[in-house]
Amino acid sequence: MSESNPKENQPLVTAITEDVITIITNPVDFYRRMPKTGGYGDPVTFMLVIAVVTAVVLAVFSLFGLGTVGEAMAVGFGGIIFLPIMALLVSFLGSGMLYVVWKMIGSPEPFEVSYRCVAYAAALYPVTIVVGLIPYLGSVVAVVWWTYLMMIASLEVHRIPKQTAYVVFGILGVFFTATTLSSEIAARRLATEVENLGSNMKQFENMSPEEAGETVGKFLKGLEKVTKEQ
Repeated sequence: MSESNPKENQPLVTAITEDVITIITNPVDFYRRMPKTGGYGDPVTFMLVIAVVTAVVLAVFSLFGLGTVGEAMAVGFGGIIFLPIMALLVSFLGSGMLYVVWKMIGSPEPFEVSYRCVAYAAALYPVTIVVGLIPYLGSVVAVVWWTYLMMIASLEVHRIPKQTAYVVFGILGVFFTATTLSSEIAARRLATEVENLGSNMKQFENMSPEEAGETVGKFLKGLEKVTKEQ
């Protein structure tokens, strides 16, 4: 993957593993040596492989969070197909937005370089999925870490002045952190409301029509509150 250390003769998994380790442990060195040309094949392949690994990790976690093994397997196999597709789409959309940001602050690099910076940052996916098991803290760590990588890419790849990169990506980091936390809070509240309704559904047979209506009304009010907050 990295041109300064040719890996043409290495197995794909070995090359990707080495890049993942470097991105996580020494991102400055990785982005400093990252090839800026060569097409989209390598970064797309890297990102898709990482997405599949992440889907497998999620499938394993689902075995401990779903009612039956069959349901867990369905989620797991579905994720192995769905997650890489979504990751591919998001990588291009995210690269497009950052391409505009980098151009606005003086980068001379083409879109391909922006895509490479974003695609290789996918190395964080499996790690942040594990960290994400910690409510709220996991989300913050994931966003801050990703923002840090984009800041390093700004300095080492796009040659953006240090102060400019710190200010711009510091602001973006705060914005994305606040948005992520808000979304997670809303999602957890919604999950609680749905769980409460599910518990009450079991008691519906013993409720009067008035009590059942009151229960549904409480759920709808809670759902409306969560939606407005989000």
